[in-house]
Amino acid sequence: MSERVGLFVAGVQKAGTTSLDAYLRLHPALAGPSVKETHFFDDESMTWDAPAYERLHGFYPPFRDETLRFEATPATSFWAPALGRIRRYNPSARIILLLRDPIARAWSHWSMEFHRGAETLPFCDAIRSGRQRFAGAPLGPEWRDYSYVERGLYLGQVRRALMLYPESQLLFLDSQSLLNDAAGTLARIADFAGIAPFPAVPEMRERQNPRHGAAPDPRDVALLKDLFAEDAREAVTLAGIDADHWPTLRADASPSHCI
Repeated sequence: MSERVGLFVAGVQKAGTTSLDAYLRLHPALAGPSVKETHFFDDESMTWDAPAYERLHGFYPPFRDETLRFEATPATSFWAPALGRIRRYNPSARIILLLRDPIARAWSHWSMEFHRGAETLPFCDAIRSGRQRFAGAPLGPEWRDYSYVERGLYLGQVRRALMLYPESQLLFLDSQSLLNDAAGTLARIADFAGIAPFPAVPEMRERQNPRHGAAPDPRDVALLKDLFAEDAREAVTLAGIDADHWPTLRADASPSHCI
């Protein structure tokens, strides 16, 4: 094994990455950082001509040759330069992307930001006029906090991953697979990472969606379906995942199905 981080959970936010991080920490051959999200590769204050990789490695316990270091920062796939920076750091790195229905993801993202006080706009405004808060702005805090719609446009993220890495180094998963069949999903991940099977693990259930009253308004769901449907359809086809159950791709989905 190399001292360099070799396995990255690169996204997406609000798709079960916290649960997956917790599962990975239970494998004896995997070594995680002292924090779940290092945000190293999406740090725009870094001098990327000469990145301080020792700062990243400082998050990890002393290196042992029999372990594979992993990292889970779900902004990575969305943050345009990040995957390329990882490739320059470790061309043989393996990348996992968990994808979730983008309407459910947007609602969950807004709920989190509203709950912690970073967002004051209601959902209906946040996905409309609220998008102007970072339009044309450089990558920064607004892109992290208010990108409810933009983070759910998966096609560009999937294409970027496929342009940078061979398919053998990419694993695309639907977030429901981890929720519904953790053992089977972890078996796929172990095979993908080239490590022994996972030991028996307890069930991890991240609370993906803190609730704030009723479901999204039907008008908001209709707007998001119009924005997401074509992009989502192409993205899941390219990623090779089954997402027929996603409300975004279902004609009969009601607002309550989208949270």
